[in-house]
Order: sequence, then structure tokens, then C-alpha cells
Amino acid sequence: MSTEENNNLKVLNALDVAKTQWYHFTAIIIAGMGFFTDAYDLFCISLVTKMLGRIYYHVDGSPKPGTLPPQVSAAVNGVALCGTLAGQLFFGWLGDKMGRKKVYGVTLLLMCLCSVASGLSFGSDAKSVMATLCFFRFWLGFGIGGDYPLSATIMSEYANKKTRGAFIAAVFSMQGFGILAGGIFAMILSAAFEARFNPPPYEVDPIASTPPQADYLWRIILMVGAIPAMLTFYWRLKMPETARYTALVAKNAQQAANDMSKVLNVEIEAEQQKVEQIAAQKKVSYGLFSKEFLRRHGLHLLGTTSTWFLLDIAFYSQNLFQKDIFTAIGWIPPAKTMNAIQEVYTIARAQTLIALCSTVPGYWFTVALIDVIGRFAIQLIGFFFMTVFMFALAFPYHHWTKPENRIGFVVMYSLTFFFANFGPNATTFVVPAEIFPARLRSTCHGISAASGKMGAMIGAFGFLYLAQNQDPTKADAGYPAGIGVQNSLIVLGVVNLLGLMFTFLVPESKGKSLEEMSGENEDMNDEESSRRTTPAV
Repeated sequence: MSTEENNNLKVLNALDVAKTQWYHFTAIIIAGMGFFTDAYDLFCISLVTKMLGRIYYHVDGSPKPGTLPPQVSAAVNGVALCGTLAGQLFFGWLGDKMGRKKVYGVTLLLMCLCSVASGLSFGSDAKSVMATLCFFRFWLGFGIGGDYPLSATIMSEYANKKTRGAFIAAVFSMQGFGILAGGIFAMILSAAFEARFNPPPYEVDPIASTPPQADYLWRIILMVGAIPAMLTFYWRLKMPETARYTALVAKNAQQAANDMSKVLNVEIEAEQQKVEQIAAQKKVSYGLFSKEFLRRHGLHLLGTTSTWFLLDIAFYSQNLFQKDIFTAIGWIPPAKTMNAIQEVYTIARAQTLIALCSTVPGYWFTVALIDVIGRFAIQLIGFFFMTVFMFALAFPYHHWTKPENRIGFVVMYSLTFFFANFGPNATTFVVPAEIFPARLRSTCHGISAASGKMGAMIGAFGFLYLAQNQDPTKADAGYPAGIGVQNSLIVLGVVNLLGLMFTFLVPESKGKSLEEMSGENEDMNDEESSRRTTPAV
């Protein structure tokens, strides 16, 4: 037995070497359904923003359908991101203070309630509908934010060290199915509405092109996201607290041993004396703002926050505004040639194709290979190819806008999504759940994720303005002239290149126990820890 295993508690060793069992898959489903709802809720708003513009901002006599004013569009698209950032910081901290399990049910309940409430309105005029939508989507985001650090931490603390990366990535990859489900459900529902009401295109009859029933369509799409999460609520409440929190943070070895004995179906010895010995070591009781944390994990935290920040600038600017890119290259017809319901169907179809061909496969490539080639290699490969494909789209941009080259553009665009998901979008979620001490793990994951959401807000808000046409007369109504789609893609390519560079600050955790990465069970006399803050390749 290695020194590391001798120093470690038996209950934690049992988890580290446990064979893949049914409880691992149960944990993936329970945690993953939260992410399914997260992705559905965060990305389905991009499906209905055009419809909201038609319903609530119609201008009589206008040659084009109504669109959301810039400030309203930014608020509707971005308010959930603001809530997510706040939720990641708050629930990340709370998960370390109160325990993962106690907080876990609260985040899911908040998500379900606000998902349903975001489809309701107080009043019927544009101002009250948008205010209601933004209010509930902020709190929806707040619940979603809590799910990030808690799901990642719970899965990492339940998993064995051999397949831990795949299990955490599998939880995160449920996002792909959430995006896919959002697109498919919107297509089915809009096709049903189209068949029932059959409104004419906008250019034929501007008023009739948006039937009154369309107001129900966007509300139903938003509200349905709550159903999968509701189904797992009971099981979240039944999950025992993780052994690592119970033993290393709550310092209750007996409870940890009892809980994991039931989960693993083996007898595990409680080692209260050893827990107290570990707790007594000053070396392993440092706080987040201490010099010791800075020495051991300062560069690690910089690595996880910076890479997630840079990744989300690129990822969210593409994902939330892919419909604008598809319109720019002619993949989605001009709005005036469609009615309101057709437009939802067309945007949903484009999103579903991207999810089916690149997003979902990218996630599952990560699940398959993360414990084979490691987190560092996947993140490096992902950022590298995202940079390559972004520049390949940007520099010959006018070539891609020609009708005969549109399919090529979509293939290249899909490949950037594939390498985001078989790359940093998954690994930036996995690594912060593995490399920090148990008492700070949820907090540090929350900080890293919140940094990502800062990037997402820059991507989401900034891209609205950046991608506008350089000719002010061709920019969307209410927007100033931007730098154009081509220059925006160049900027995103540079952002991906920076992400590749910051990846060298992130340590490799493949095949190592959580305590080995964080140094929580180091010998008291071992003054020179091998796990100081140094980039590990």
C-alpha cells in the first residue's frame, strides 16, 4: 500500500478504489438532470427572442417584423447569466459551509419554480411581460448557478479515482441533451401550432403572421424545462452527504463510514482518531485567503478561472447568437418571408442540427477519453482547434457567405462547437472539482464557474454590439455600427488562443485521488509538499 493510501482514511480509500457500481450511475442521473434543465433553460431563450420581438414590439407599416430593442434583448438574453454568476458564488460558498446535500435540493427547487414562473406574466403589455420574464430568469439563473459547484463536487467526491473524470464529464454532458431537447421540443410544438393555425408570412399580412396563440408557444417552451428536474427532486433529497465532506469538513468519521457502507455494500471502519489528527494539522486547515492557499493553489485557481473565463466568452457568444450568424450567411431565410411560428421552427432546427452533429458528440468524446489522455491534453487540443477553426471561418469570411459555400461554413462552425465540448467546455468544469481541498472545493469551483459566467456575459452582451454591420445603415434597429461578423470571429479566435496559453497553469489530476491533489492527508513532517502551486503538464 502506498504512503498516500496509508495516510488516507479507509472510507476515502474505499471510494477511490471502488468498482463502477449502480450508485455511480444513479449519481450521474440525479446530478445530470439538473444540468439538462440548466442547458434547456439557458439556451431555449435564444429560440424565442425573435418571437417576443414580433409579439410585443410590432411597428405598423414596418417592412420587417418587430425586434426586441437592444437593451431589452441584452436583458432577456443576459439576466439569467447574471443570476447564475451570483448563484455560483453563493451556493459554492454555502456548499462548503453547510454541506453539499443540504443545499442541493434548494437549488433544484428554485430552478423548477422559476422555470415555470418565467412563462407567466403580470400584465399583458411589453414592459410588464419583459420585466416579469427578466425577474424570474434572474432567479432561475441563481438556482442554476448553485448546481454547478454542487453537482461537480458531489460527483467528484462520490467517484473512484480511475473513472472520476468520466463521471464528472458525464454529468456536465447532460447539457448537450438539454440543448437538443430544447430544440426538438420547440420544433414539435411550433410544427403543431403551424399546422393548426397556418398564419401567412409577414410580407403577405404583417398582423396575421403573428397569431394571438403564438403568445402561448414561447411560454410553453420556457416552462417545460422544469419537468426533468422535478422528476429527480425526491432522489436528490435521499442522497447521503458525501463522505469527504462528512469526514474531512464536518469531522464525523462514524457518519461517513455508515453512509458509505450502505452505498458500497461493504463494512468500513470509522477512524475518528485519524480524522482528528488530520484536523489538528495546521498545514491542512488553511483558509481561502491565506498565504498557504496562495502558495499551494494560487496559480491553480488562476488557471481554472482564466481558462473558464476565456472559454465562455467564445462559447456563449456563439451559442446564444448562432441564429444571427446563420441569418448572416443565409441559412435562415429573411424574417419577412416567414410567419412568427415558422421562425421559431427554423431557428430550433438550426440549433438542433448543431447540437446533434457537434455538441452532443463533443461531450461524449470527452467522457470516453478524459481518463485515458487526461484533462490537460483534452483542454489543449480543444483550445487549439477552436482557434484554428475560428480563424479559418474569419479570414475568408466572404468566401463562406456565398450560397455554394454555406454548408462548408456550417461544418466549420460545427467543428468549433465539437472542439469546445471535446475540450475546455468540459474540462474547465471537471478540474476545479478535483484539485482543491474538501473544505474549499465547492467554493473554488463556484469562483471558477463565476469567472466563466463573467466571460459569458462579455460574450453574450459584447457580441450583440460587436457583430453589427460596420455600415450604420445596415445595423439592426437601435444598434450602433459594430465591427461586423468577420472581425468578431477574429476577436474570438484570439480569445481561444489566450485560453490555450493559460491552460499551462492547470494541473493534471488523472488517476490521482482528491486528497493527493489537494495535499489534505500529507504527513505532518513532510514540509516540502510535491503539490505546491506549480503548473503540471
